[in-house]
Amino acid sequence: MSPLSAGLGFKPQHVRDALDASQPGLWFEVHPENYLADGGPAPAMLDALVARHPVSLHGVSLSLAGASPPDAEHLRRLRQLIDRVQPALVSEHLAWSAWGGTYLPDLLPFPRTHDALAHVVDNLARSQDALGRRISIENPSHYLAIDGHAWSETDFLAELVRRTGCGLLLDVNNVHVSAHNLGTSARAYLEAFPLHAVTEVHLAGHGIDASLDGGLLVDSHDAAVAEPVWELYRYVLQRMGPVPTLIERDGNVPAFDALMRECLRANDMLSAWANAA
Repeated sequence: MSPLSAGLGFKPQHVRDALDASQPGLWFEVHPENYLADGGPAPAMLDALVARHPVSLHGVSLSLAGASPPDAEHLRRLRQLIDRVQPALVSEHLAWSAWGGTYLPDLLPFPRTHDALAHVVDNLARSQDALGRRISIENPSHYLAIDGHAWSETDFLAELVRRTGCGLLLDVNNVHVSAHNLGTSARAYLEAFPLHAVTEVHLAGHGIDASLDGGLLVDSHDAAVAEPVWELYRYVLQRMGPVPTLIERDGNVPAFDALMRECLRANDMLSAWANAA
C-alpha cells in the first residue's frame, strides 16, 4: 500500500488536533487558493502542518474546461506554493469557473465535445508544464443531463490521461450523486472508469433536495459519508486495490475525533485490501 493511507481535508479549527495526530499514513488536503499569500497566519499554519504530515493540494480555480488558458499569475503563485510545501499530490476539477474575464464561485459543467476536449487538453498541458507536476483530474458531480456530448465521461477522462499523462482523482460520492440524479448506474460508471490512472480517491457526504420528485442529491460535503458511498468504495478497492483516500467535510464540520473515525474506517478497508494482495 502507498505510504499515504487515509487522510482528511484540513480545517484550521482542527490545527492542534491535526498537528498532534499520529495515525500511520495520515495525510491532509488543502485548497491552495487559501494559502497563496506571501506571509501571514495561513501560510505559517500550512508550514506547520507540512512539518508533521504529508499534504495534497486540491485546486478549485484553474478552470481547465474554460475557453481561455489558466491565469499565468495564478500558475506562478501556485508553482511557488508547490515548490515550498512539496505536496504528495496535486489535483484539480473537470469543470470551468472563469469565462471572458468573469470568475464564478462554482465548478460548472460543459458538453464533452471534441472542441472541449482540445481546450481541456491544452489547458491541462499548460498547467502541468507551468507547475512542473502531474495533476490528477476529479470526475464531476451532475445535477441534470446536458445535451451535446460526443464523449462519455469515462472515455473523455481516459483520453485526457492518454494525451497529457495526467492522473485521475476518483470521487466516489460524485459517482453516487450523479448516478442518482441522472438515472444511471454507478457500478457501470465505475466499470468503465480508467482505474489504472487513479492516484487518489475522495469520499464525502451529500444532502438531499426533497423539493423535486425522487429527491436531488447535492454534493454538499456537509454530512458523514453515506453507506451507499462506502459500498461503492468497497467495490472500487476490489477492482483496483488500495489507493490514498480522503474524507472530505466542508460544512457542518464536526469535532476532529468524528472525522478521524471515518478516516480510520477508510484506513481499515485500505489495510484489508493491502494485506489481501
